[in-house]
Amino acid sequence: MSYANSRIPASAQQGVHEHLAERVRTHLAHPFRKPFAAYNVAACDDALAGWDARAPLVLDAGCGVGHSTIELARMLPDHWVIGVDQSEERLQRKKPYPAALLPKNLVFVRADLVDFWRLLCERGVRLARHYILYPNPWPKIGHLGRRWPAHPVFPFIPKLGGVLECRSNWPVYVAEFALALDIVLGYSVQCNEYEAVQALTPFERKYRDSGQTLYRLCVDLDRAGS
Repeated sequence: MSYANSRIPASAQQGVHEHLAERVRTHLAHPFRKPFAAYNVAACDDALAGWDARAPLVLDAGCGVGHSTIELARMLPDHWVIGVDQSEERLQRKKPYPAALLPKNLVFVRADLVDFWRLLCERGVRLARHYILYPNPWPKIGHLGRRWPAHPVFPFIPKLGGVLECRSNWPVYVAEFALALDIVLGYSVQCNEYEAVQALTPFERKYRDSGQTLYRLCVDLDRAGS
C-alpha cells in the first residue's frame, strides 16, 4: 500500500451545517455543567505539577501519538507543553526519540478534553498557545454534535486565551470552527489554506504528501477583537 494515498473526508455536507449556529447559541445560553470525572481531575493535576507557574503554557489538544507535542516543546524550549489525548494506547506508542532525548519541558496526560478544557478554565489557567490539530472530522451530516464547534464544551475553548490554532484537511471543519468562534467572540475569525512546510503531526505529513490542500484557523485571542 502506498504511503501518500490519504483521502479527503467524504461527506454529503459541502458547507457549514445549517444547524451549527443555533447549537452554538444554545450552548452559550446554557453553559455545560457535566460533573468532572476523577481521572480527568487527576490528569489536570499531573499536567500542571511540573509547571513553574511562570513559563508560558502550550496545550496540544488531542495530541494522538504525541509527535506534535514533542516538536512544539523543541520549538518552544521556554514554554511548558501539555499533550492531552483520551487514548492511553496512542500516548504509549513509540516516540521519534529515545526517552532520554525527549524535551524536558513537556508532559503527556490521558484525559477527556471535555473535562480537561473546563478544568483549566475553572483553575484560571491562561494559555500562550493552543493547538487542535487534525481532530476527527466526523464528516457525516448527522455527526455534527460530535465535532468540537458544535459540542457543548466549545464556549470554554476561547476562554483559555492565547493563540488558538486549528488545522484540518476538510475545509468544512475549519469553516465551522471559525463560525462558532465568530458567535462566541462577537467578531469575525478568518481561516485560510495552509502549506505545512514542517509537518507537526504524522497525519499532517501524510495529508501533505498525498497532495491534499490543508486548512488552518489561527487567532490571537488576547489581541483580536480588541
